[in-house]
Amino acid sequence: MDDLHVPPGPGIPGGLRIPAGELVEQFSRSSGPGGQSVNTADSRVQLSLDVGTTTALDDVQRKRIVDRLSSRLAGTVLTISCEEHRSQRQNRVEARKRLAVLLRDAVAPPVHRRVTRPSWASRRRRIEQERRRSEVKQNRKRPKPE
Repeated sequence: MDDLHVPPGPGIPGGLRIPAGELVEQFSRSSGPGGQSVNTADSRVQLSLDVGTTTALDDVQRKRIVDRLSSRLAGTVLTISCEEHRSQRQNRVEARKRLAVLLRDAVAPPVHRRVTRPSWASRRRRIEQERRRSEVKQNRKRPKPE
């Protein structure tokens, strides 16, 4: 297949182009329900990219990807699986789309939250909710003998 194109986004204003030679595709039989002789074609696709050695990323982008996707990496290899479609070709296209979206989101610079104070109305609503909850719990008690 062709090179993988990651569309422009935050952190990659010009987008990315990952050479096809750096992508490893493996095919296997897709799991799932079916009858006799179903899914005999190797339609499941596993698309792998070694983030540590790819030439498409600079050091900052590589560090962001490794930090953010550490739970999905095996060493430095990122693997995407796709078995949604019956066609191997459609699964290959879908796996490439998923990898592109994942890389685009992982490379984006961190967004820092601006610290703000709760509004007067939100504080009032919180206290009112606490008061109502307290009343509910008070009403659960056994009535006092009179």
